Amino acid sequence: MALSQTLLIYVLVCVHLGVSQHYLRLRPSPSDHLPVPDLKEDPDPEYDPREQDLAERTLRKKLGSNFDPNFMSISSPMLVNLSASDSQVKPPGPMPNEIKKLDLTETPYGKRVKVGKKARRKFLQWLWTYTHCPVVYTWKDLGVRFWPRYIKEGNCFSERSCSFPEGMSCKPVKSINKIFLRWYCQGFLKQKYCTWIQVQYPIISECKCSC
Repeated sequence: MALSQTLLIYVLVCVHLGVSQHYLRLRPSPSDHLPVPDLKEDPDPEYDPREQDLAERTLRKKLGSNFDPNFMSISSPMLVNLSASDSQVKPPGPMPNEIKKLDLTETPYGKRVKVGKKARRKFLQWLWTYTHCPVVYTWKDLGVRFWPRYIKEGNCFSERSCSFPEGMSCKPVKSINKIFLRWYCQGFLKQKYCTWIQVQYPIISECKCSC
């Protein structure tokens, strides 16, 4: 799915003056901005799920096959980070055609130079590694109003420029959606009704070097 078509889940908490009705609305909206920014939650614990609402067996059944242990965790996991040195390893998959087909024998002045096969292969491998944009995954705590509350979120590597000469940076080009449960309340205080509903959470899955 193209990033421009990714549907972000925005959670809007609105208070209606006069009728004192507190409600929450989920509204999907197209966005090019990933990862998803932190949600602004109502700090009132009255809108948190109770202990009996967090029964793992019940919630697993409600989430069903959407539970993906590769991207979500019930308990606090160890942080998974990709450092700058990790990004220097050989990128996965085949070398992109735009790099593989580069003509290294032609100069900007019209003259041609000889480049040996070994030297060409080494330079293209270096260029591929340098311009490669890995997705850096870290675990994020979404809070008690999401289940599972921990998500493995993707970010584009940003410790340096990905172009030579410098100027370009790694930006997201693809995302995947994971289904989570969201604690959803309608009404106000004792009159409120709360339940778990399924929501989509977009995660960056691919980055590319871009202006």
